[in-house]
Amino acid sequence: MPVPADVVIDTRPLWQLLVSRSRRPLLLVAGALLYWGIRALPQPEGLSVEGQAALAVFALCVVYWVFDVLPLMITSLLAMIMIPLSGVISASQTYAFFGNEAIFFILGAFILAACLMKSKLSSRIALAILSRFGSTPRTLLITVLLLNAGMSFLMSEHAVAAMNFPIILEIASVLRLSPRRSTYGKALFLAMAWGTTIGGIATLLGGARAPLALGILKEATGRSFSFLEWSVAIFPLVPVLLVACYMVIVYFFPIDVASVQAADDVLHAKRMALGRMRYKERAIGIVVLLTVVAWIVAGEEFGLATIALAAVVVLFLFRLVSWREIEGYVNWGVILMYGGAICLGAAMNKSGASVWIAHVFIKNWATGSVSVILILSFLGILLTELMSNSAVVALLMPVSLGIAQEFGMDPRIMALAVAVPAGIGYTLPIGTPANAIAYSSGHLSIRDMVVPGILLAVLSWLAFNAVAYWYWPLVGLSIR
Repeated sequence: MPVPADVVIDTRPLWQLLVSRSRRPLLLVAGALLYWGIRALPQPEGLSVEGQAALAVFALCVVYWVFDVLPLMITSLLAMIMIPLSGVISASQTYAFFGNEAIFFILGAFILAACLMKSKLSSRIALAILSRFGSTPRTLLITVLLLNAGMSFLMSEHAVAAMNFPIILEIASVLRLSPRRSTYGKALFLAMAWGTTIGGIATLLGGARAPLALGILKEATGRSFSFLEWSVAIFPLVPVLLVACYMVIVYFFPIDVASVQAADDVLHAKRMALGRMRYKERAIGIVVLLTVVAWIVAGEEFGLATIALAAVVVLFLFRLVSWREIEGYVNWGVILMYGGAICLGAAMNKSGASVWIAHVFIKNWATGSVSVILILSFLGILLTELMSNSAVVALLMPVSLGIAQEFGMDPRIMALAVAVPAGIGYTLPIGTPANAIAYSSGHLSIRDMVVPGILLAVLSWLAFNAVAYWYWPLVGLSIR
């Protein structure tokens, strides 16, 4: 009897099937055993009972985050349950941390980005720039790289990649670029992915990593960065990485097309199809622009979250958007994940567990503040290739604050040393959503991403530490 077309027969050996089916239950049990094992150990010297309990919860979450045993947000919710149950801090304190300012800033930023996408203003801007500057193969490649980087200054990088992906895919189709054969096709999709990644580190809007790091920092120390201070500290790194990115791309994937006139015609047609800019688009653009100005000018005085939420209220007040239109664009799981991560970081710091980890482990590797930044940034770039960058921040940030205390360093530097490298993922589709979106095009193999990605990651690590060593002291962030 023939097998129906919709039935897929798994022909793997029995032992492989058993291993694949048993992996998740085994990891769930392993995490639980690790938790109970740490709780059952004799109390380590220098670590309080609450600190030992916090360390056990932290270890459980690390296992589940790294191996993706549970969705990230569910693991964060589990942390919020386990922290009071383990006696680290009270339930009221735990849930109070969920109201951190960073959470509401992230929520406001998501809604603003959703308005830009829903109104098609972001698509209009992208098409206008590509049509204007992408007249030759080289300038089109550069424009794709810079466009995605620039848009990630104001929108979440995965939203930028998702929005521009169909445009790049149509360009590749019109130019008849053969999947996995055309080096120009590979170059375009890598420029899209890596451009959003690099641009996403420039401001607090490119991804929620930086607000998460600042949320943990503020809960632990009461200190933070303003919108402008963060950008001033990081922005010089961005053009360096963009130049390095372009050089790596064209070295590994030389341009193999003579003309992009067909793509230019398609972009122009798409732009014309949008028609004239409507009132709603103009109004949303003005609100977003004024919001960014307010963050820069008055963010420290009024708070980033207050300004973000005020902008959202204005959008609804003037009926520029409806709740039904934007609720599908807001990643509510990320809100839950970051709230739980901030709670876990605060518990680690309040219990003294983060300082203890820093004293026992990191101090044996680091000899001074410069080596601390080298080690932390290396771990951030390495781990973000293997797990969610937000999980990397949640993992490293509490420990880094303990390191800052151990070495007498400015704790604000730790937010930069953790959040920025955690956002620099080039080599694997699982590293960032932008990488996964680019890989889904069918134009890239894993090797196409891994080999040049490793080189770019090394260059990024060197550039980041050079900026930290020579530039940060000029803006009042000395690491020496």
